[in-house]
Formats: sequence, C-alpha cells, structure tokens
Amino acid sequence: MNLCLFDLDHTLLPIDSDYAWGEFVIGLGWVEAAAFRRGNDAFYAQYREGRLDIDAYIDFATKPLRARSADELALAHRRFMSEVIGPALRPQALDLVARHRRRGDRLALVTSTNDFITAPIAAAFGIDTLIATRLERDAGWRFTGRIEGTPAFREGKVARVGQWLAESGASWSDFDRVSVYSDSLNDLPLLERATEPVAVNPSPDLEALARERGWRIMKLFE
Repeated sequence: MNLCLFDLDHTLLPIDSDYAWGEFVIGLGWVEAAAFRRGNDAFYAQYREGRLDIDAYIDFATKPLRARSADELALAHRRFMSEVIGPALRPQALDLVARHRRRGDRLALVTSTNDFITAPIAAAFGIDTLIATRLERDAGWRFTGRIEGTPAFREGKVARVGQWLAESGASWSDFDRVSVYSDSLNDLPLLERATEPVAVNPSPDLEALARERGWRIMKLFE
C-alpha cells in the first residue's frame, strides 16, 4: 500500500491559488484595492520567505468574506474556478495525479491554503481527500477570521496527515512508499517524512536542498 501527498500551489498549479483569490477579490470590488493588495503582497512575501504568521494572514484574508452571504460566496467561487483556476489546470499535473491513482495509491491534497478556496480545486483534480487549513465558522456558518484546529502549514501538515491516517486506523509506517510532491521549503517537515520526496518546480532554496540530498527534481511547468 502506497501513499501520495500533493502540495497545491506552484506544485500542481502554476499559480498560488491563495494569492490569486486575493487578487480576484480585489477585482470583485469587495475591498479597497490599493490597501488590500499591499497586504496580500506582504503576506505572500512572508510565506515565500518562510516567516508567515498564518493566524494574522487568515484574519486578513477572510475579512472580505465575513459580510458576504453564502450565495454570494458560492457564486464568486464558481467564477474564480472558471476564470482563474480552470485556465491554470495543466494536463501534465492532471496526468501526474492520474498516474498515482492508476497505481492504486492513497491520495491526498495537503495545502496550507484554506478549505474554502481549495475544496473545488481538489475536486477538479479528482482528489477526494483534502487536508487544508480549516476556516472557523460561527453558529450562522459565517467565517470568524480564525483557524479551526491545526493549520495545514509546515509541521502542521505532518500532524494533520497523521490525524487523517489515524482516523482510518492507519499510520505512516503502514505504507511501503510515501510520495510527497512540493515546491516549497515550507514543506520540509512533510518532505522529510517521505520515502520518495519530489521537489516540483522548486523554489531556489528547496532545489538546492534537493540536490544536496539527492531528491528527485521535477519541472512540471516551464
């Protein structure tokens, strides 16, 4: 039995869906454009530098959503999938997922991007299990601006995958092969749990580490 875990942004997608959603929200006119873009850019830079305060980011990123109805959010996300994510779905990424599915691997999409943004994207890749940062909702099912449970970020990805496996009576050691695909050094804790770590479209620091450790490097996108 084999396990295959995929990161999403810049791994299966050639874009960052979280950042792209922020830009999409600006286009919807839900925020003051200049101020929100400055914040979105700053948090994205923090993420790429490995110093993101994810709680502060989630508070920032969900502010435009908190006053919106469920119908407004659903309609906006359908447009986002059609206008932004659909054009970013690459055949080579879809084929990579399909190859692991044909091999009978147990698949999961493991992403720090929140579950509101990524649930439809996981479905587009045909991946049933999504391990994402969960957004807390209140009794009226509106976002609170806080994270529910452990964020799927850095060491939190390892913890969340472990929880998911345990819920089905499994553990890391049950698998003959554990494949992890990621582009970012933020995912080093997860990559180090793999028997087959793969640096996909890697950032310069991850590429350097992958070469040092002899990990496979895959340039899925040019």
